Amino acid sequence: MSAPTSLELYGHPFSSYTWKALIALYSAEIPFEFKIIDAEHPEHGAFVARAGPAGKFPVLRDGETVIFEATAIVDYLALHHAEPDTLIPLQPEVAIGVRMIDRVFDNYVMANMQEIVNAYLRDRDSPDQQRVADARERLSAAYAWLEGWLQYYPAAEAVTLVECAAAPALFYADWVHPIVETFPRLRAWRAHLLALPAVARCIEDARPYRAGFPPGAPDRD
Repeated sequence: MSAPTSLELYGHPFSSYTWKALIALYSAEIPFEFKIIDAEHPEHGAFVARAGPAGKFPVLRDGETVIFEATAIVDYLALHHAEPDTLIPLQPEVAIGVRMIDRVFDNYVMANMQEIVNAYLRDRDSPDQQRVADARERLSAAYAWLEGWLQYYPAAEAVTLVECAAAPALFYADWVHPIVETFPRLRAWRAHLLALPAVARCIEDARPYRAGFPPGAPDRD
């Protein structure tokens, strides 16, 4: 593990992908400075706009090194700043499985949650109901698959790339398409994830921004 450096993470406390990077930083106890993207700090947004082709956050800066995309940030932290065999397993076959599940959460949970949010961003009062229904159907399919997968993935206090991806994805997905009692393992695991100290910290830091959730934030969590 390298010596602490002046790491900077650019993002927003309400952003699910920013959470993904923050959970890794908090759980690995890596010192960093948070650079919020908002109207009061235009220089932060300008830096993010230059960092990658889409100008999206989160972005990690480590001296002259700039990393964008949340999964790449966690990979970078695992390689250069976290204790070995924590965020990313050292055994290659196990690491492949971890990265595969990371893609499940990004592509099949987070992306469909975002599809619903985007429908409300386009028209908050009258979102495209077919688009919303299709995304909810895909979320149900993802929930069903995860319910089966959780037979083999017991809840633990350790935080890997899996937990970094799963916690924000399930937190927000359950807001737009609740995880019903048909999926008891997934419901229990979401509750477990939200209680992890690194995740709980993200939840509390994001609480002041809940009014801005386009479909409306539920009065829970």
